[in-house]
Amino acid sequence: MLRKTKIVATLGPASSSEEMIARLITAGVNVVRLNFSHGTAAEHISRAEIVRNIALKLGRPVGVLCDLQGPKIRIGKFELGKITLKTGDLFILDADCMLGNQDKVGLDYKTLPQEVTEGVVLLLDDGRITMQVDRIRNNQIHCVILSGGVLSNNKGINRAGGGLSADALTLKDKEDLKTAVALEADYIAISFPKSAQDVELARSLVKKAGGTASIVAKIERAEAIDNLKEIIAVSDAIMVARGDLGVEVGDAAVPGLQKRMIRMARAQNKLVITATQMMESMISSPIPTRAEVSDVANAVLDGTDAVMLSAETASGQYPLETVKAVDRICVEAEKEYEIANVSQKRAEPHQQTDEAIAAATIYVSKYLNVKAIAALTQSGNAAQWLSRADSGAPIYALSPNKIARRKLTLHRNVFPYPIEQEDKNRDEILHEMEQVMLRNGAVATGDTVLLTFGEPIGSPGGTNTLKVVKVGNLI
Repeated sequence: MLRKTKIVATLGPASSSEEMIARLITAGVNVVRLNFSHGTAAEHISRAEIVRNIALKLGRPVGVLCDLQGPKIRIGKFELGKITLKTGDLFILDADCMLGNQDKVGLDYKTLPQEVTEGVVLLLDDGRITMQVDRIRNNQIHCVILSGGVLSNNKGINRAGGGLSADALTLKDKEDLKTAVALEADYIAISFPKSAQDVELARSLVKKAGGTASIVAKIERAEAIDNLKEIIAVSDAIMVARGDLGVEVGDAAVPGLQKRMIRMARAQNKLVITATQMMESMISSPIPTRAEVSDVANAVLDGTDAVMLSAETASGQYPLETVKAVDRICVEAEKEYEIANVSQKRAEPHQQTDEAIAAATIYVSKYLNVKAIAALTQSGNAAQWLSRADSGAPIYALSPNKIARRKLTLHRNVFPYPIEQEDKNRDEILHEMEQVMLRNGAVATGDTVLLTFGEPIGSPGGTNTLKVVKVGNLI
């Protein structure tokens, strides 16, 4: 059974060798994530080149997602590397402190004293330590510890409920974005966007640098939830980034928000990646917990396009086992996935011909026991519409455009393949579409398949034709 949900795997020390990358791709990785919070530009460029060379050898399209670090609101360092705080202790966050001790620590984010007020609750180290602002004196934030623990160097700071004003794109991000364009990233993820304007700025910078990458908005700020509809509208994809989001809005709110985000993104025909701690225990264990299995399965049942692995594959002890575990969980969950009824999903008139053809294709596929769908596409849009409409049959996206094929690696239930159109007439191209499915074991002679394409073939423009075909009887 073909797995419809895609797997995004982060590369790092545990997964940067050519041998391991090849094994991960063979095991089912569809998109690799390059985390720009770590590593140099040269290392990222090298990894992207290795991935593409291996993907070419294996005959498998693999996308590259570059994840920008974003504004990291962090404390500084301690003289001894860490301290232990107890409930009720007094502690100072001091923007002018160079090296911290038991009483205070510095701030990488120097404007924090101007952005908080008395009574505000701050969460450090992903919420493991909480403190309440008692008073502010110049560049010092005097706090009372509400929940203590060990606090070590450079841990992150969140404000309960959100509200910190750091720009989504730092100077580092803008330089890293140029690196992402240079290595021909298929997707660039923007960390901590607060509004549609943050996403639009990133898109303009990509365009200015000559890139073609699609933009992924990582939803991890409380403010982003308030502006979710607008952010989705200007993004190509969103990421349900549950780590920082959970700290800001509270962990109990995250499952419901995950479902809402996936539902809203699909309604706007945008992609969704579900991320953070999906298989966290497999960093040090060869098998997942039952809770993690359910977490991945529920993301699939929610309709996510992809699930993402972070430290599990970047620095964990069992990167290959983790990918194999996610693969089998997705396959099983997809058996229970309820296919949406197109007539219920979309009652208003379609605005684009290719969208209407996609809806018609899905409708026909449900009543003719269609084995597969093949979409001839230049840009990938036709396959994206089909993916949004929830087809029970696999969608083969056939495109001469390698950039389009790489981007389609992230779309649920879409399997991109190259096709040659040059010097071929309409019937020859349709025959080749049929042959691609035969060669890949998707269909057998006598099966019913659907072909979608635009006429005249080879000219730019939307898909406008649907053809019902019995394999072997095309020409």
